[in-house]
Amino acid sequence: MQQVLGTLSRLAQTELTITIVGETGTGKDVIAHGIHEHSPRRNGPFVVFDCGAVAANLAESELFGHERGAFTGAMAAYSGAFERANGGTLFLDEIGELQMDLQPRLLRALENRGVRRVGGAQYRPIDVRVLAATNRDLPAFVQARAFREDLFFRLAAAFVPIPALRHRLEDLPLIVPALLADLSAPNVKVADDTYVRLAAHTWPGNVRELKNTLASALAFAEGGTLLPEHLRFMADVSEARPLDQLLLGGLSLESLERVAIAQTLAQFAGNKAQTARALGISVSTLYEKLKKLGL
Repeated sequence: MQQVLGTLSRLAQTELTITIVGETGTGKDVIAHGIHEHSPRRNGPFVVFDCGAVAANLAESELFGHERGAFTGAMAAYSGAFERANGGTLFLDEIGELQMDLQPRLLRALENRGVRRVGGAQYRPIDVRVLAATNRDLPAFVQARAFREDLFFRLAAAFVPIPALRHRLEDLPLIVPALLADLSAPNVKVADDTYVRLAAHTWPGNVRELKNTLASALAFAEGGTLLPEHLRFMADVSEARPLDQLLLGGLSLESLERVAIAQTLAQFAGNKAQTARALGISVSTLYEKLKKLGL
């Protein structure tokens, strides 16, 4: 993390587009806000656009804005995320979830440093510094044609990976007090045995899971000290049951194949190249099976 923070400290002073890569819950949004706060744009706005949380029919308008009457319900002109971030930083969270049809428009906005509202003809120059974040394997998305290669290289000016919490457990004595302060419990002490117990967990939800665990533990820490028995951990979803323990008898092979393919697709967020690799089949065979199974 010292290396990561040292890198970010230098990059923050530039105008480079930074893409932060890390698992869900590693604090990519916190890192992005920190970059903004340590940049020459710190006095400008910091606008967040979550590419995965906006409905497909609203995403274009939310990102680029719209003019009055551009579509049914557009009763007034609206400034999109790019315009609201003018003079500051626009953070594109979960960039890997951005719809394919919006990717060319985003690329054009980044290259031309300007936007045109939906339903508008006027080109509006925009002065923004763009940060992005993803928990996806963008190179694999590009290979599977699920993400535009030209946009990928436009975002690849600086890729900064954020390590998962399980890979930096030595940071727990620094992270836990900060999270407790954020939970309005800065004076709560943490027993040494509690740190040992925290370090033994795999943390599939990373720092976000740690914060939730601490929030739950505070309800039981009546003496002002967090003890091991106060901790309640969520189930590790990565610990799947062995195949021979699953109740598969009597099910048709077609139904098993359907479930296996559907679950693997979901695991890799629809990335067919990764799905085929995990299933041990070619991409062309996967497409044949998807068509056959109606998936």
